[in-house]
Amino acid sequence: MSEEFRLDGKTAVVTGAGSGIGQAIARRFAASGAKVYLLDLRKESAEQTARLIAEQGGAPASVVACDVTDGEATRGAFGAIAAEGRIDVLVNSAGVSNIGRLENTTEEDFDRLFRVNVKGVFLCMQAVVEPMKRGGGGVILNLASIAATAALNDRFAYSMSKGAVFAMTLSVAKDYLADKIRCNSISPARIHTPFVDAYLKEHYPGREAEMFAKLSQAQPIGRMGEPDEVATLALYLCSDASSFITGADIPLDGGFFNLR
Repeated sequence: MSEEFRLDGKTAVVTGAGSGIGQAIARRFAASGAKVYLLDLRKESAEQTARLIAEQGGAPASVVACDVTDGEATRGAFGAIAAEGRIDVLVNSAGVSNIGRLENTTEEDFDRLFRVNVKGVFLCMQAVVEPMKRGGGGVILNLASIAATAALNDRFAYSMSKGAVFAMTLSVAKDYLADKIRCNSISPARIHTPFVDAYLKEHYPGREAEMFAKLSQAQPIGRMGEPDEVATLALYLCSDASSFITGADIPLDGGFFNLR
């Protein structure tokens, strides 16, 4: 990795760090010199990520059990982190998915997607802005999705939530230019995470390999992305090498937008 893509001396908070994309980002940041705080609803999952970071010889990682949908808990977690020193980077990776269209999306489904994917991002950004301002700036990176700006079948509530993430990213980038806080988002296409495997096992028992191949072909490049590929882009966007980028949504989509 280029020496420009380093986070030495920086402190990063990664939500949803216990698995999937969040875990990959946390591991990559630690390997690149950052002190990483691992926020996750499931403490045991974050502890597993911390063990992986220790095994790879990365910078020390701290586990913080936190429900990002709870304002008091979120403010408390960020307050405790800020009390230990400056916060340079926030990555909002915590999120949930949902399969369904308008007519079969329940109120419970809609509320859950909004609570985690929208309110959770809002609360974390709100909690980190003041510490970043005091520290002279920082970087916020949100995980949006191609669903934020493209029509996908059976993703009504999920698309709603990621569209909100995209809009919040632009608003925060605009409002905090003078405070030297950059805010960007990544919009991945389908990424091979444990969620995909669990979904296939639940809905297509005995046909997992067949359906995995079908879902892979939805990307023109012919495969799903990998969490490590998202982590590499996240590292660039949160490093000083990308200091001229703010208010941007970067598609990581295997050609989804332009090559279909």
